[in-house]
Amino acid sequence: MSDTPRLTDLNALTRNRARASETFLQREARAEVEDRLALVNRRFTQAAVVSGFPQVWAEVVPGARMVQETELLDLQEGAHDLVVHALGLHWSGDPVGQLIQCRRALRPDGLLLAGLLGGNTLHELRTCLSEAEVRVTGGLSPRVAPMAEIRDLGGLLQRAGAALPVADTVPLDIRYKSALHLMRDLRAMGEANALEARLRRPTRRAVLLEAARIYEENYPHPEGGIRATFEMIFLSGWAPDGTQPQPLRPGSATKRLSEALGTEEIPLGD
Repeated sequence: MSDTPRLTDLNALTRNRARASETFLQREARAEVEDRLALVNRRFTQAAVVSGFPQVWAEVVPGARMVQETELLDLQEGAHDLVVHALGLHWSGDPVGQLIQCRRALRPDGLLLAGLLGGNTLHELRTCLSEAEVRVTGGLSPRVAPMAEIRDLGGLLQRAGAALPVADTVPLDIRYKSALHLMRDLRAMGEANALEARLRRPTRRAVLLEAARIYEENYPHPEGGIRATFEMIFLSGWAPDGTQPQPLRPGSATKRLSEALGTEEIPLGD
């Protein structure tokens, strides 16, 4: 058994998702995935979707097999032409391992799409809660899962063995009445604190009220209330196949770039 500390309490995460009554973020992610699939000139017939919210993702691809989001995914090697990991990768203690499992489940030239919340997500709430907790209690406890930056995620698909990898980000600027309304909505979306190292007792009311005050003072929304940032990051890549475009060997070009562009080449001075 590994001595590496767990990032996520999987029982708490499962419990949070089972209690979820709001699927705003999941529906936004699904719309983004649908847009990306619409740009692919291919009909997928053996799709799998890894999700903790099967009720949202069941019809993203007609007939897709729904797979529970666990450490060991119920995916058969080489069985699918499309695998979607649906906005849950930010809770994984081993995101590369998750992507490797998805990649192995693909047939040659199969597509992998993965979504997760990025490092800019809820940066306002994290700052305010930390400041409030230090002021009120003199200490600090883990509250929000560490989320990766897009510059760090670009290489994940390559490490997982995917070809033609692409990473892009979708920012969402949402208005809430107050920080307390935001925190209530996060619980309703199944995104409440599920960290293994979290406090195992309710947060003191004084901390929450102080965080709400700091939030309103520092992050007002132009239309009233407060602003909350969500950053969705999407990774896409293909199972390697000989028919895919291959990069040319450096120095093998037979024409200059200026010729291809039809422009005049101007030498730079020393």
